[in-house]
Amino acid sequence: MILPTIIGRREYVSFVDWPIRRIRAKIDTGAYTSALGVASYELLEKESPRVRLRLSLSKKHPERVLECDAPVVRMTVVRNSGGVRERRPVIEATVRLGAIEKKIQLTLTCRKNMRCRMLLGRQALAGEFLVDTARKYVLTTARRKD
Repeated sequence: MILPTIIGRREYVSFVDWPIRRIRAKIDTGAYTSALGVASYELLEKESPRVRLRLSLSKKHPERVLECDAPVVRMTVVRNSGGVRERRPVIEATVRLGAIEKKIQLTLTCRKNMRCRMLLGRQALAGEFLVDTARKYVLTTARRKD
């Protein structure tokens, strides 16, 4: 039996296919889906839908924007943190959390007023991780001790 990896309520996530090596993520076991905060996005091509997303990874330098393209898996309606329903595109991306790489689905939304640019929900965590809510950045701390 393989034991789950222990993570804290916040961790750093990297994207395998994009040049994003460290984005702060809030671990949210109350959310089913994960969400990625984008400065903006544009839906492209009707027959094989894609999205061009613009990521502003630094609050201090919002003008520094990274553009990425991804196929749209589907469109979905999600209730945001204020309880308001909003229609969002869903994409797939391979992320790395510690030593684990996993393909997950993410909705795209504006999270500029949130502390973390990303939210990891239950679907992304299932079967791999155990959350210790009393701790933060467990994987980063473990790596420094090596």
